[in-house]
Amino acid sequence: MRRQILCVAMAASVAVLPRLSFAQTVETVQQTIQINPGGGAGAIQIPGLGGPRQFKTGTGRIRGRVLAAEGGGPIRRAQVRISGQDIAPKAALTDAQGRFEFRDLPAGRFSLQATKSGFMSVQYGQTRPFESGKPIELLDKQMLDNADLSMPRGGVISGRVTDEFGDAIPDVAVTAMRQTWSNGRRRLTAAPGRIAQTNDLGQFRIYGLPPGEYYVSASMRGGGLELLDLEVMISGAQQGGPTASTPKSGYAATYYPGTPNASEAQRISVGPGQEVTSADFGLVPVRLARISGIVISADGKPLEGAGITAAPAARDVTAAPIGLGGARTAKDGSFTLASVPPGDYILQARSVQVITSTQGDNMMVFRATAMGGGGDSEFGSVPLAVAGEDISNIILTTSKGGTAVGQVSFDGGRPPSVSSIRITSSAADADGPSIAGMGSVKEDGTFELKGLSGTRVIRLGNAPPGWILKSVKLNGTDITDTGAEFKPGETTSGLDLELTQKSTTVTGSVTAPDGALLKDYTLVIFSENPEHWRYPNSRWVTGSRPDQDGRVKVQNLPAGAYYAVAVDYLPTGEWGDPEILDRLKGKARRFTLAEGATENLDLKLTREY
Repeated sequence: MRRQILCVAMAASVAVLPRLSFAQTVETVQQTIQINPGGGAGAIQIPGLGGPRQFKTGTGRIRGRVLAAEGGGPIRRAQVRISGQDIAPKAALTDAQGRFEFRDLPAGRFSLQATKSGFMSVQYGQTRPFESGKPIELLDKQMLDNADLSMPRGGVISGRVTDEFGDAIPDVAVTAMRQTWSNGRRRLTAAPGRIAQTNDLGQFRIYGLPPGEYYVSASMRGGGLELLDLEVMISGAQQGGPTASTPKSGYAATYYPGTPNASEAQRISVGPGQEVTSADFGLVPVRLARISGIVISADGKPLEGAGITAAPAARDVTAAPIGLGGARTAKDGSFTLASVPPGDYILQARSVQVITSTQGDNMMVFRATAMGGGGDSEFGSVPLAVAGEDISNIILTTSKGGTAVGQVSFDGGRPPSVSSIRITSSAADADGPSIAGMGSVKEDGTFELKGLSGTRVIRLGNAPPGWILKSVKLNGTDITDTGAEFKPGETTSGLDLELTQKSTTVTGSVTAPDGALLKDYTLVIFSENPEHWRYPNSRWVTGSRPDQDGRVKVQNLPAGAYYAVAVDYLPTGEWGDPEILDRLKGKARRFTLAEGATENLDLKLTREY
């Protein structure tokens, strides 16, 4: 039952948690999920979220077919998923003719995505690799009967992973990665869903890849050791009884053709439907280190049950296949991380409280204490350089985070209730800690956010219908994009999150040089101020694709001066690269967007920039 509850909790957390390693995910779930001892399965709650979402139904319908790009034949039993702001995600399977249907849809904007083993995953309206799909704009009672999706055959990279003796290594995670613009910088990022595992012969096969250039990475858990038993990680139980030998050597995460350095990796080009074989390489053997020490809390006492992780200091590679396993501190605050490969790390300690219900093994209660807004949570970190030798006697001191006190105000009117609003924080630095804090808003509009450290950007979630964030100010100074610095143990007051109903809207269409209306393009809108381009996940920069009729709609941009340009093709997210925006600027149209205004743009397609 314990395992079942944890699985349900993890599934419920997917929408609100960042991408983490396995150990971090378990730790985060422990800190986040609350299971009511007096309730059943329906009593699971996620702190920081509002009440149950109210989904809409209607009389609209979307029908279509999933067809093979080569030959146009039907693809049977492909999975088609629909998503939209006002509906719960649903999936349909295509029939023998490749047909699918979604009924009882309300008016709104919807996205479709089709998946099938051996084919590229595609979105409705997607015509090129890594391109965003098109939204479907459905009116009330509208019937759309030609929402067809074309699926090309995916490429394949296959090979074999061996050790330093040439012997096969099973159960190695192998990932295809590509260079993308992600969260403020260019990084190696795993192709979505494309992780393979070697078999008993050391062979792997990564399939369904769009045409492009990839780097192949192979990694073993803990450098060659399996992660701690799940039950031990969940309960926080300390190891006892017999001891076992720990190897002094293991394997570093290795890139094809056999290097631990991402900068030395070789690219593998994959054409449409092409299978690239013989991507064989060996894992690089390294000397593993044992890291041990003690964690001291802010009151000078050993901190029991704290979660310990070693996160890579370099962030040029994201979504690595497997992260390092974590550890928990014992009663005396001591900890040990075994089998740590060489590298530069940030050793982190977070206080965690896990309470198990006394009503038997059927219920567990997890209380949040270390989510950046988790009450009296404590956090500490130190840089750590590991070169293959054991490191002991580390003293890691934690501190209670800072506290933010403020209020939510409203520009014109006030919603009936504000208690559903959640205040969140995230690191202003793109490479800062990924776990964000959450706090609740009281009915009088005040809030308190605890456990903060460093420079944090404040945002809100679950805003009342029709309301959006206008600004975040600290004692009158606008910190919406820059964030504010919070120091351990200090209280920062004077925060004001202003909400408004005056949302902006940009609509438009694009024509070819001959005047013909186009239905396939990407619209990029970006601030006139280059400083706005450099914020991670900047709210001043966006890319959008037209709907099924060729019309584009972008909402909730901040008021200000912008450039707009329509290009033939731009992979998803690449519009965040300042170098690309600088090139587009000379081809773009300038316009000013006033607060609450609607701007209609008629643009010509730009093919070269």
